[in-house]
Amino acid sequence: MTASMMHPRRRLAALAAVLVFTALATAAVPPADGTPHLRRQGTAMQLVVDGQPFLILGGELLNSSPSSREYMRPVWDRLVAQHLNTVLAGVSWELTEPEEGKFDFQLVDELIADARAHRLRLVLLWFASWKNGRSCYAPLWVKRDTARFPRLQFANGDRPELLTPLALGTADADARAFAALMKHLRETDAAAHTVLMVQVENEVGVLNDSRDHSAPAEAAFAGPVPAELMDLFVRHKDEIAPELRQAWEANGARTAGTWTEVFGAGKPADFVLTWDLPEPQRQTEWRKLHWPVDEVFMAWHYARYVNRVAEAGKREYPLPMFANAWLQQPGCAFPGTYPSGGPVPQVNDVWRAAAPALDLLGPDLYVPEFAELCEKYTRAGNPLFIPETSRGEDVGRNLFTAVGGFNAIGFSPFGIDLSFPPAVAATLPAAITAGAAILPENYEIMAQLAPLVLAHQGTGTITGFALDKEHPSFVTTLGGTTVEISLDDIFGRKAEKGYGLVMAAGPDEFIGAGAGFRVIFKSSASSTGRLGIGTVDEGRYRDGQWVRGRRLNGDDTDQGRAWRFSQWGGPVIQHCTVYHFE
Repeated sequence: MTASMMHPRRRLAALAAVLVFTALATAAVPPADGTPHLRRQGTAMQLVVDGQPFLILGGELLNSSPSSREYMRPVWDRLVAQHLNTVLAGVSWELTEPEEGKFDFQLVDELIADARAHRLRLVLLWFASWKNGRSCYAPLWVKRDTARFPRLQFANGDRPELLTPLALGTADADARAFAALMKHLRETDAAAHTVLMVQVENEVGVLNDSRDHSAPAEAAFAGPVPAELMDLFVRHKDEIAPELRQAWEANGARTAGTWTEVFGAGKPADFVLTWDLPEPQRQTEWRKLHWPVDEVFMAWHYARYVNRVAEAGKREYPLPMFANAWLQQPGCAFPGTYPSGGPVPQVNDVWRAAAPALDLLGPDLYVPEFAELCEKYTRAGNPLFIPETSRGEDVGRNLFTAVGGFNAIGFSPFGIDLSFPPAVAATLPAAITAGAAILPENYEIMAQLAPLVLAHQGTGTITGFALDKEHPSFVTTLGGTTVEISLDDIFGRKAEKGYGLVMAAGPDEFIGAGAGFRVIFKSSASSTGRLGIGTVDEGRYRDGQWVRGRRLNGDDTDQGRAWRFSQWGGPVIQHCTVYHFE
């Protein structure tokens, strides 16, 4: 069963499962000055900019691109041509504070000015204490002073270029720099709102070991689990992620004790063992690294550190803030093969308890289980934002699934400024190069639909989906009308893949977009009779107004049997009406 087959139930479950300890409650009162913020609509959380809901059709730049205005000059027009409305760009601590206490915001100002000139918004990514599980973006004055800014230690005694999250002095230095950045944004951008959100750090966690073994970490590990974390398990045990709850209960559901007493010395949980590990030697080694205790311990300390930084920034300028996660991958399933302690699904509740200054947690989503991960990142009312994802051949399918099926506030493929010369592109697999053409046409469609999508999110009148041979169809109810959505099938040829979204615009009126699927109208809550297809029009939205193109009939509706989105050609927008008869 695909995630899209269960969207209506998930929307209801997401609303019911909102935990009282999440930071989302802070978005209840909109700021008087129009600062971007999150607001609930039905079962969805939406980003509001200048008083209106905003859907981020984004793209993340390569890591080093924003460090040079000259490099970026020819890039901006390419970004506009891809129909982006938002660019995700890194801002590094090393360039912001090259000398302690001396801040340089020239690159940030240039980035904002050039984005405005091209009518684009920004999401800034604070590359500071950690980036991709390492500390390479910290300033040299931090890296050199390992006494003042201590590093994490592996069990074998090695101290890599990785700052420990248990050092509050490092957290305070990071927080001062971040607060200076946010103050500067408030002073220079609070009226224009070019910058919509800020990511605090990047893909934090321990690589090549499951936790910190430095002396302060060992002392903390031998001490009691913080009362605030224990409160999460005691008061919200029925609401937290099942992986985490089951691991805690398997060790006796203790309500106090040391980390090992509460979570056990442990062994890898069953869900980890489902991953295919092709290297037996690696599998043997990583079985020594224990879930859940090491990962929960590191999640708590990374989240507390990130919260300290985020709080300092929000005191200066309270933009929505988030943390992103490097997810488990096939062959890299144990803590330490991916960054241990980062906001991955099984410890997201720990992050929400430890970092209330964050408004959401986002997945860097490159794994094939796209819908499954979207569902996990909408648990407990977490708004879905995908700051990084592949720009491959499934980018359109994933966009429609996230936005229509999981009420995403934004979607952002990585390496958006990367372009391939024709000679290079000819040597690359189609799965890599296809997205360069697929993304713009899908962003163009989604940009036309954005006002309608935002109006329907969270109301039970919209679904988004991706279909394939393993998941060829599903049935759902939209605004009281039950529909079956399946792969397109015409002249005996069934589509291999299909994707799109469908909205109920009224009792007998529907709007859809995508390719390779068909819709059969099964029944309506307003009538006991049968439903037939009244009219189907292809068209587009221009300046928010519907401009009708072809009236589709005959083969294009399978002789009136189905509302079809052809498997041949790219995505299109259609309006459909139905009628009732006995």
